[in-house]
Amino acid sequence: MAEPTMVVTGASAGVGRAVVRRLAARGARLGLVARGEEALEEAAREARSLGAAEALPLPADVADADAVEKVAERVENELGPIDVWVNDAFATVFAPFQQIAPAEFRRVTEVTYLGYVNGTRAALRRMVPRDRGVVVQVGSAIAYRGIPLQSVYSGAKHAIQGWNEAVRCELLHSGSRVRTTMVQLPAVDTPQFRWVLTRLPHRARPVPPVYPPELAAKAVETAILHPGRREYWVGASTVATLVANAVAPGLLDRYLARTGYDSQQVDDEAVPPSALTGNLWRPGPARLAEASGDFGREAAKRAPSRVPWLWRFR
Repeated sequence: MAEPTMVVTGASAGVGRAVVRRLAARGARLGLVARGEEALEEAAREARSLGAAEALPLPADVADADAVEKVAERVENELGPIDVWVNDAFATVFAPFQQIAPAEFRRVTEVTYLGYVNGTRAALRRMVPRDRGVVVQVGSAIAYRGIPLQSVYSGAKHAIQGWNEAVRCELLHSGSRVRTTMVQLPAVDTPQFRWVLTRLPHRARPVPPVYPPELAAKAVETAILHPGRREYWVGASTVATLVANAVAPGLLDRYLARTGYDSQQVDDEAVPPSALTGNLWRPGPARLAEASGDFGREAAKRAPSRVPWLWRFR
């Protein structure tokens, strides 16, 4: 496609920001969706400098279905028919389940699960009549294997997995050429660990091994170019986790019960002030909105050129 029109949610930071950079280099017309206007404007400026034909910042909360519909309408009016929609926006809370308030649990579910539902609905409403288009759901190994201290995020990612399978079956049944695919990611070095709402005694961190956000962006690009496959597993740790969970889930329960708390916290490092309130109810600080986080030294060891990183499943 010459200058395809693509929408990326969660575009201001983390994996979404890395995806924006990669798609900008392809000369795409980009609609960038996130809550924080300042960070979103910066992401749009960067995308234009990297080669994006256009980059349109679209401040919106993906939990609001009406707001997402207005985003899609504006993209089509200003950039053209949507060819690709990438769902990546999320929110979470790091805490034992019993320490997560009902309102917090609901909010994470509305953003992380229903945000994908809202984005996909808006995309399909336009793609299906044209009989073309691609929707990419940015998932996680957690979509198959829940882990302690991330019960609300585990639940939302499991929900996305089941819902996306159902939607894919419906598209296949109707003979539509619109495709939806899912990219299951490993632990990625992103800024979320600086600002995610946490009630842990120490600073939250990704479970090792940690991968760079550029690896996730490369996988999303591959899924866009080859959307016929039902999902992609990224990183050896994702494959190992999902295979182990399929073969011996009870043993993995016990292993994670023993190791899952320590592996998600930085020893003897206090929780950052920004994480005490988190970005659940408001955007994170614009100054922290970047693709990468604070674990780059670990992630650099697993750059795409150095590891077998992508497994495709029909």
